[in-house]
Amino acid sequence: MGKITISTLVKMKAAGEKFVCITAYDATFSRLVSEAGAETILVGDSLGMVLQGHDSTIPVTLDHMAYHTECVCRGAPQSLVIADLPFMSYSTPEQAMANATRLMQAGAQMVKLEGGTWLSDTISMLVERGIPVCAHLGLTPQSVNALGGFRVQGRTPKEAKSILADAVEIQDAGASLLVLECVPSHLATDISEKLSIPVIGIGAGAGTDAQVLVMHDMLGLSQHSARFVQNFMTDSNSIQEALGAFVQAVKSGAYPREEHSYS
Repeated sequence: MGKITISTLVKMKAAGEKFVCITAYDATFSRLVSEAGAETILVGDSLGMVLQGHDSTIPVTLDHMAYHTECVCRGAPQSLVIADLPFMSYSTPEQAMANATRLMQAGAQMVKLEGGTWLSDTISMLVERGIPVCAHLGLTPQSVNALGGFRVQGRTPKEAKSILADAVEIQDAGASLLVLECVPSHLATDISEKLSIPVIGIGAGAGTDAQVLVMHDMLGLSQHSARFVQNFMTDSNSIQEALGAFVQAVKSGAYPREEHSYS
């Protein structure tokens, strides 16, 4: 595949073609993920849990994110690289601008931040100045303490209406992508159909435009896995084969299945 851009993903959504996102944190795995055919790579603050051994993403710093973003981008992937802005690194538009600049200069082609309509001005400011944004709604891990733990979001009509409203406003503010995490599949499908920007799901059912999994989860390396995770190493003889199997399962619609979704 040639170098993936935002335009590539928008065209895939319009054509009804699923695309794939996998996390990576170093050059070796970013190369393998890209060679497996994943259109996007997320340098996730999930590294706090799968690499550093923390029980949440909150301890991850901007220095950590910049370092791992540089490593991933040195893998020379054809994939579009998205980097997470870590906890409390975008509490004001000005802070977000300075820290997003750091990640873009480390090689990212887009930054991801968690939150709803309160981020509209920040998103607009970043996009106006040439920094593409991926938003993140539903279960937002950086807010796990405020949310009362890792639990499904959007199950009540009020919560669902709020997430949909946030999604529309975030798109209007200029976000290019949206991640929906741990929301009922019917809500994720509704949001994906209403938005013109591509929607990436994780624990959000099969109706989104793309799927993302943390690499360590899909390779069966994590100590605890969520309901939406499938271990692709089970029927594979190598990591490369498992990555390829995940890519093909997403594109064919074989993953996620109903047991990976929430109602």
